[in-house]
Amino acid sequence: MEFKMITAFTRFFAIFIFSAVSAAGVLAQVTNSPQVAVPFPGTAKGEDRYRIGFQDTIDIQVYRHPELTQRVNLNANGTINLYRIPEPLVAICKTERELAKDVAEAYKKDYLRNPEVTVVAAEQRSRAFAVIGAVEKPGSYLIGRKIRLLELLAQAGGPNKEAGSRLVVARTGSTSNCKMNEADIDADDVTLMDFKIKDVLEAKQNLVMRPGDIVSVLDSDVVYVYGNVNKQGQVPIKEPITLTQAIASSEGLKPSTRRNKIRVLRQRKDSLEREELVYNLDDIDKRKAQDPFLEPNDVVAVSEDPMKSILRNIGKSLTSGIPSLLYKVPL
Repeated sequence: MEFKMITAFTRFFAIFIFSAVSAAGVLAQVTNSPQVAVPFPGTAKGEDRYRIGFQDTIDIQVYRHPELTQRVNLNANGTINLYRIPEPLVAICKTERELAKDVAEAYKKDYLRNPEVTVVAAEQRSRAFAVIGAVEKPGSYLIGRKIRLLELLAQAGGPNKEAGSRLVVARTGSTSNCKMNEADIDADDVTLMDFKIKDVLEAKQNLVMRPGDIVSVLDSDVVYVYGNVNKQGQVPIKEPITLTQAIASSEGLKPSTRRNKIRVLRQRKDSLEREELVYNLDDIDKRKAQDPFLEPNDVVAVSEDPMKSILRNIGKSLTSGIPSLLYKVPL
């Protein structure tokens, strides 16, 4: 019985040793094989890393050589000048790591044996975005990372009370925008993109911004209502507005209005002249005709009906004269 137990233990120990040796062999193979870098979730892709721009300030540090540590600005042609390196190095549109590698190679060529170089874009001033118009905090914003339209709008405090329903993004083709693996774009070209503010705020449209982009939040459009209404003047348009809505915003019609002839004066395209459109409010109320949508800068002219006005004035006179007549009648 004792002999059997020893034999079983010996077999178990042999199997354990064989497994350990096998595992060590596999581990040695893995250790000696080429290493593959696996990015952590959320790691930025190469094209999303910050690339140095013309107005940036760069800190350069060389390990164990503090005399070579320096802060430099880019030259007008996108290069930098460094101590002990006779020729300028191209820095524009490179990542910090790419430039550090180039600086190390330059020092290694004639000056140092195995330099270790660190490059940091200390002041990332080339990634400038502008927000103008009807926002709480208009101005230029220097942001050294990827940003979308909604976040940039939030940086500017969002639309103010004068804002309308639209904003425009002007893509200026700024030279600070490094377009890697893309066809060159003429720096003089400007692309205009139109967005509804509501869609942007709801993130239905959320453009990835590029350096040099200008966001213009437009003031609300207006239509003008004058004539026989209780409140003449401008009516702001923050959403599409119909004729009856514009009249209601003017606190409604006065008595004796000519309801069957409401005129809308609209600017002709590419002309100084206006066309006249005539609508019948009674037909619109009875749904015999559609309530038309107004366009920015339309003029709504509400006329008084002369006959109704005369009859109304006669009625007023008669009504106002009754107390005096009663006063004169003897009791």
